[in-house]
Amino acid sequence: MRPAIRVENLSKCYRIGGPKRKGRNFSEVISDGASSVWSKVRRLADSSVAEAGTQEFWALKDVSFEVPEGEVVGIIGRNGAGKSTLLKILSRIVEPTSGGAEIHGRLGSLLEVGTGFNPELTGRENVYLNGSILGMKRREIAAKFDEIVAFSEVEQFLDTPVKRYSSGMYVRLAFAVAAHLEPEVLIIDEVLAVGDAAFQAKCMGKIKDLRNSGRTILFVSHQIGNIATLCDTAIRMENGRIVGYGEARKQAGLYMSGLAEAAETSLSDRLDRHGNGVARFTSVRVYDADGTTPLDSIMTGDGITIRAEYSGRRQLIHPEMCLAIYNDLGNPVTYMDTHLVGYNIPAAPSTGAFVCRIPELPLAIGQYLINVCLLESGVEIDHVPGAGRFEIEAGPFFSTGRVPPASCGYFLCRHEWEVVSASPRVTVGAHS
Repeated sequence: MRPAIRVENLSKCYRIGGPKRKGRNFSEVISDGASSVWSKVRRLADSSVAEAGTQEFWALKDVSFEVPEGEVVGIIGRNGAGKSTLLKILSRIVEPTSGGAEIHGRLGSLLEVGTGFNPELTGRENVYLNGSILGMKRREIAAKFDEIVAFSEVEQFLDTPVKRYSSGMYVRLAFAVAAHLEPEVLIIDEVLAVGDAAFQAKCMGKIKDLRNSGRTILFVSHQIGNIATLCDTAIRMENGRIVGYGEARKQAGLYMSGLAEAAETSLSDRLDRHGNGVARFTSVRVYDADGTTPLDSIMTGDGITIRAEYSGRRQLIHPEMCLAIYNDLGNPVTYMDTHLVGYNIPAAPSTGAFVCRIPELPLAIGQYLINVCLLESGVEIDHVPGAGRFEIEAGPFFSTGRVPPASCGYFLCRHEWEVVSASPRVTVGAHS
């Protein structure tokens, strides 16, 4: 059986830097046209100068793989690994520098917000436009239309041009179209992260339905837990190359191990970050409850302090600090944010630290990573995945000293028990 997707020696090179070619006026154009020989000489000279000052950046380099029909494949890697470039080539948005890719079957793709829709058309018109691009007849699209609208939850704005949609509305409609117009091959980038938590869960449920119906899916997500649970296999990428391809849980584990190792690297050397760079994190460390002693290991239920130091070019106006803790499979465990607790900061110094105190951390035994994100007036300044790490060890959370295995869940809950008779209600014994 032929594969649904075949990629052979795919490479993509971008040229960056180099001098810009000076524009010519009308008389120069006429002169060049009259002197074709001199025109060719000039173009050759200009191109040699440009080449001399241009650097090559290989977003992809000799990438090859096959995806069988009906398989769900995750693509994981840090920022800049080449994931989005690969999906853009497969979606025929970007041309490769060399190599090729074949896709057998009707292709639907959901990449970054804005791709695939005409902003001047209404939501209704874009549904029919996308269906036509997929090769569907109007009656086929009409048969799915009500289902698409109900899933997207944008019925009230269906006849509004999509350029007036919020990013969340745009993604809801785009995913509904991509998932319901019956593509045989579906490509999904991290764009689902734009939606709210309830819609993300709804999308995950739809992806499971598509998987069970035999669709081929190529799926990029930084939620490694989703990769491990939704995908049969995973492709792990670094610096534009494939460094691992196999069983999804194994590849997810190897990726998270790499993030844990990266957490030991100085933040000044980390390249897998994004933001406008007005300020950058320089250190993320876990301390004891008093904030005085740095810790690598924490006992269950202990209080901790997370200190995120930063350095910037100027004072920060209305900054917002976010912390997210992930387990060793990349599943989000908990999230903390200055905005959530109403800690509004009019201004922060150009160099300083955000300190988060957690009076009790009732996590199960295991390894955990800390993602950090700093915003200014809603604009992302610096975002570093796996900027810090720590380990939870068994501690006296319960009076017995016992703790459940990590496979039973992420959190420990204080609780009480009692035994009662069926009738009449008599307490036989109670213990907490």
